[in-house]
Amino acid sequence: MNPQLRPLLNAARGGRVARSAFQEASALDRRAVAAEGIRLAVHGGFPDATRVIFTLYPEHIPSVDDPVRLLSIRGDFLPQVSVQDISVALGIPADSLGDAREDTRGHGAGFLVATTVAQAKALEGRRALVIMGAPVEVDIGVEQAQALERSTKTRIVVVPSLRVDVVGAKGFGVSRAYFQGGVQAGKVSVNGRTASSSTIIQAGDTLTAEGLGRIEFKSVQGDTRRGNHKIELETHK
Repeated sequence: MNPQLRPLLNAARGGRVARSAFQEASALDRRAVAAEGIRLAVHGGFPDATRVIFTLYPEHIPSVDDPVRLLSIRGDFLPQVSVQDISVALGIPADSLGDAREDTRGHGAGFLVATTVAQAKALEGRRALVIMGAPVEVDIGVEQAQALERSTKTRIVVVPSLRVDVVGAKGFGVSRAYFQGGVQAGKVSVNGRTASSSTIIQAGDTLTAEGLGRIEFKSVQGDTRRGNHKIELETHK
């Protein structure tokens, strides 16, 4: 576990809600948190976010709020402007900034940038940024992160193996051959690390697949008489 996150674990042990700044999705050992009997919420604004905020909290608290908002930044950008250029132009501290993606929802040129609630409030309504040394007129709005997740479903499924390609295909409802293609193309990761077809996932792991979403492996419920595994998955699409 990242040493910066240990104080969060100690705070949750003491009965408090503790929240990190944006971190790489692989920075936290989720199995260690589960072993402590502490709840964990992960928010990044996008179903397959690579930078996320971890919230650790004691079991007697049923849920926590989503601390992430998406800045919708629209303007007449030059063709060579990159998402990174937009991020630098915002002037947001690195630990207050998550992923930045081109907005492809058909509303004109723009970007979506994940940030904290406080930063979003400070930036909302701005009408100009300096990008690549030149002032650019923009329109910055704020959206709930959940707007991008089409659905979230928790269910029990039966799989013959805990290989990442088997669990991923079952969780997202696609063929195993299709999902294996994504694995081979380097588009699937477990806890932030690129997965191979032979990768085995365990309770507490997070599987992300570019273009499909994210799966939280909640628990193993047991085995069937035929030796298959009953597992609980939370799928975000």
